[in-house]
Amino acid sequence: MTVNIGSILTRRARRDPELESLVDVAAGLRLTYSELDDRSNRLANALLDSGAKKGDRVGLLLMNGVEFVECFFGAAKGGFVNVPLNWRLVADELEFILSDSGVSVLVFSHDFAEIVSDLRARGTTSVEQWIQVGGAPADGCLAYESFRTSASPDPCVTEVDGDDLVFIMYTSGTTGLPKGVMHSHDTVMWMIFTMISTSDMHRQDRYLNSMPLFHVGALAPALGSVHMGGALVIMRAFDPVQSWELIEAEKITSTLMVPAMLQFMLGVLDKAKHDFSSLRWIMSGAAPVPVTLIQAYLDLGVEIQQVYGLTETCGPACLITGADAVRKAGSTGHAFFFTEAKVVNAQGHEVAPGEAGEVLVAGPHVMVGYWNRPEATAETIVDGWLHTGDVATVDEGGFITIVDRVKDMLISGGENVYPAEIENVLLGHPGVSDAGVIGIPSKKWGESPLAVLVRSDSELTAQDVMDHCKGKLAPFKVVKAVEFVDEIPRNPSGKILKRELRELFSYDASE
Repeated sequence: MTVNIGSILTRRARRDPELESLVDVAAGLRLTYSELDDRSNRLANALLDSGAKKGDRVGLLLMNGVEFVECFFGAAKGGFVNVPLNWRLVADELEFILSDSGVSVLVFSHDFAEIVSDLRARGTTSVEQWIQVGGAPADGCLAYESFRTSASPDPCVTEVDGDDLVFIMYTSGTTGLPKGVMHSHDTVMWMIFTMISTSDMHRQDRYLNSMPLFHVGALAPALGSVHMGGALVIMRAFDPVQSWELIEAEKITSTLMVPAMLQFMLGVLDKAKHDFSSLRWIMSGAAPVPVTLIQAYLDLGVEIQQVYGLTETCGPACLITGADAVRKAGSTGHAFFFTEAKVVNAQGHEVAPGEAGEVLVAGPHVMVGYWNRPEATAETIVDGWLHTGDVATVDEGGFITIVDRVKDMLISGGENVYPAEIENVLLGHPGVSDAGVIGIPSKKWGESPLAVLVRSDSELTAQDVMDHCKGKLAPFKVVKAVEFVDEIPRNPSGKILKRELRELFSYDASE
């Protein structure tokens, strides 16, 4: 039986109508499952009443809050395809994603009214309905609240096939252009199954979400929380002091934070003031968690469970749990329950213990493919195995430890940053003849982009380069340091030798 992902909210509301489902901290709003289901039904019916049809793409340019959650479930119920949008992107980047995915309805927060005005003026997207959450919408835009509340609260769950898409989430690639990762109702349901079968998620847990819901790392546990009848406590944006306060006030049992966030949390912790006795465990991923950081939390009585996942797997790949999280600190453990993972060498054979190789992942929650990119899909999924491009080792017990990234991706503040995308922008400067981008360590962000450039204009300065990036790239992608060289090292096929660049420039970033 194929289940519409939107129906997991309907089923939970039917079984536990008065159970608390969501706390929107910024809005000061608390909703039961019955109330959240009502709101999502209205949104689904409003979209159908407006003429949207099954399979239409609905863009979500929203900060964390109740609107994101009710829109996601409402769109799923109506048979539409969610396209969560990274609100840190600039207009050029959003324009590409909207056009590539064919979004016809865009729900956006008033925070982004200016950038939406820019996009509307360009007239290059396929968006037909612009729906603004909060504030006074501009001419030609609808007010979200009246749009939703005017519709019927009657249950709405459109019949779907297992392969029907429920969301497309864009992730940058080594070509420099974002790719839309497609997930169906089936792949998302299997993601939930493998996650709840592996992790320490309990019925009626209270989960703190402070990461952007446009990331699969935040979206996956949010969906799992609804499936399990938990309470989802949503922060509009991460704040370490407020996080400790909410852990105490809301009796939070678990959360997800990237290593940089965990470090910020430790820096503001006041053990005499903050009561975190309800917190059982924290899942952490996006980058390997330093063993010293794991130990610091163990000293507080809080277990760090390191997760390894990808947008292409709808989140789950590997997770370390329980006593293993202590005795194998630094490892990401074994594959999730309904997931397969192996590490192979260049010949495709599984590596020996201690030998490095590429991580391959398989399972029913692996993506359907890349939107409109069959060749990229065929290159990434081979014989049912997803080639992750990440390098890991495996020990005698089968514990996987991530050690590097084949694709040279760097992670800054929990955000994936792909050098090729930045290199394309840098090469657009008339004073740059060649460019290579690598990540350098940053105490604040984990990694920051360093641009290594060959100048065609001898008067080009580092500041000129950084100014050139502004407005063309999201702030977290803008280079934080610049080095000038006479030649970028490349192999015979023309690929940049990033390893040599890292050896040449191994200092820490200023931010």
